[in-house]
Amino acid sequence: MVRSSVLLAFICAVAAPLASAAAPATPAAPATAAVSSATPGPLAESLIITDTKVGTGKEAMAGAEVEVNYTGWLYRPLAKDFHGKQFDSSIGRGPFTFKLGAGMVIKGWDKGVQGMKVGGKRTLIIPSNMAYGSRSPSNDIPPNSALIFDVELLGVK
Repeated sequence: MVRSSVLLAFICAVAAPLASAAAPATPAAPATAAVSSATPGPLAESLIITDTKVGTGKEAMAGAEVEVNYTGWLYRPLAKDFHGKQFDSSIGRGPFTFKLGAGMVIKGWDKGVQGMKVGGKRTLIIPSNMAYGSRSPSNDIPPNSALIFDVELLGVK
């Protein structure tokens, strides 16, 4: 179902310019600037978890303290690997530690990191309602944005 949603978004994006080209001529609209990457992209419908490397260490479970490296981007279905503009990363700053399932992070992380094993890597596509919703935590993340994170589980305590 998720793949069909991405496919539908792609078809709509391709079909729109073709449909407007086939439409009867109308007076030209004033030129506009390119769409800013600060506008929300198409919505992800549900949390999508993809293991890119399965770990072999201790499993992350609710209540455990986990240590991760991550990089976050705006989710853009038509971008390479769905990665839009990067807005944050722990790489170069040091790992991020939080208690899993305690609400210390967005819901998509609490659900998406659970079940990972140390040494594993996952890509999480997080719908707006499991991220920041209508709130905008920074100028880099517009309200109602779906996000994509690449997460590596470094430790579980």
